[in-house]
Amino acid sequence: MLFIVLILVLAALGLLVTALITANSLWAWVSIVLSVLAGLLLVVDYFRRRSRRKQAAAEPADATVVDAEPVESEDSETEAVTSETDEPAEETEAEPAQAGEAGDPAEEKSAPADVEVVSQLDVEVVVVDEYPRYHLVECGWLEGRDTIPIAVKEARDLGFTPCARCAPDAKLAGTHRAATR
Repeated sequence: MLFIVLILVLAALGLLVTALITANSLWAWVSIVLSVLAGLLLVVDYFRRRSRRKQAAAEPADATVVDAEPVESEDSETEAVTSETDEPAEETEAEPAQAGEAGDPAEEKSAPADVEVVSQLDVEVVVVDEYPRYHLVECGWLEGRDTIPIAVKEARDLGFTPCARCAPDAKLAGTHRAATR
């Protein structure tokens, strides 16, 4: 969607320059129409992302992940489908989710085995611009924030660290281990 907006803005800029060079106001009006269209697309994209975030937050965030099996999605990517049970999840070393100085949650204290597993995964997590943590989509801290989807392997490579509140390393490693059993 942002790519389309970029193309519309560049086309509007080109038409504005054309209008100035040729002194033809028609090109200026077409430039304005393209700019308004690009703005409307940004608003639609904002509300679409916002509704997705609300749907993710509405799902139970305290679900215990014990069993997972790979399933083919429409995009031909393998996703982990999890099921809930009453069995306790693996114990994590995550410290309480306390806000840091900048309002970001504390860093998850991941087990070295979990870090090794997660560093190889292409599972999608989300980050927030200007904050050093990566999160699971259902993390409560993300409410009202614009998120950027990214593969967990890439997030770690870029220097992001796991959120203590949603404990992505422990949950993703547990899901991966359950899927490979």
